[in-house]
Amino acid sequence: MLATALARFPRLELQLSVTSLDLLPRLSAELGRTVYCKRDDTTSLALGGNKVRKLEYLVAEALAEGADTLVTAGAIQSNHVRQTAAVAAQQGLACVALLENPIATQDEDYLHGGNRLLLDLFGVEVRPVAALDDPHHQLQAEAQRLRQQGRTPKVIPVGGSNALGALGYVRTGLELADQLDALALQPAAVIVASGSAGTQAGLDLAFNERCPAVPVIGITVSRTVDEQLPKVAALRQQLAALLGLADPAIAPRLHDGYQGPRYGEPNPGTLAAIRRLARLEGLVLDPVYTGKAMAGLLDLVARDELPPGPLVFLHTGGTPGTFAYRHWFTS
Repeated sequence: MLATALARFPRLELQLSVTSLDLLPRLSAELGRTVYCKRDDTTSLALGGNKVRKLEYLVAEALAEGADTLVTAGAIQSNHVRQTAAVAAQQGLACVALLENPIATQDEDYLHGGNRLLLDLFGVEVRPVAALDDPHHQLQAEAQRLRQQGRTPKVIPVGGSNALGALGYVRTGLELADQLDALALQPAAVIVASGSAGTQAGLDLAFNERCPAVPVIGITVSRTVDEQLPKVAALRQQLAALLGLADPAIAPRLHDGYQGPRYGEPNPGTLAAIRRLARLEGLVLDPVYTGKAMAGLLDLVARDELPPGPLVFLHTGGTPGTFAYRHWFTS
């Protein structure tokens, strides 16, 4: 049913191959339970990451509308902005990005390295803002400024997380379900970083059809569960409506406690999780999303708060941003 519904929506085929589902043998042995990693850090565009999945739909819509400029927003080290900029370059579009400094740092690596360096390489017009406290209206105002210049902008929401963008993670959920079927594997849970909510909402809807006994558990990266739950629930409901489906009756599953001190700033548990996976598996996590999500997985396993059985960790990427955080790893 979902595959048929998805076929109605045009998309750019930017992610041309299936990302692997890899066993993490040394981590599994250390934890005493099997852990697999879905490698969306290895998607095919601009050093990888999950946002390309959403941009396949969002940029297809922009091109159909005759846009000549993509307008989006995020932190200085935003993975979403980096991949939006890369798609724009690939498709011959301009890209304008509103960037904030959410951790108020003057660290040179953060301000100029990592994802920020790549924006310059992709030719982005960067417009610094004091804060993205109302990103919807800020992006609309920027789009209006561009229209007054005679340009044809298309707003790409923060994180690519509206119902159309979240279709990308419905597709990914079906892809992952096929991989699990091929391995005859029913995991106890899928663990994912939960930020702008589109990734979790799309996976949840796909698994509700294909793997209804497998919970998708979001580890919040910037909010408490009370703040994040309505975001995920609302987007999942919008996504279901877009596809002509009923929204699942079960509320999205979330855990917090790993997101502090704020979005974009790692805590000791985040840094420890990044080091542990690097040294056990040669796997690079990032300090904003996947490091916090893995810290949650490790802690929930240690406290025996997850159902018994194998776990799947969705690696949503962020590798370039890791290089902007050298100070946090050396201080």
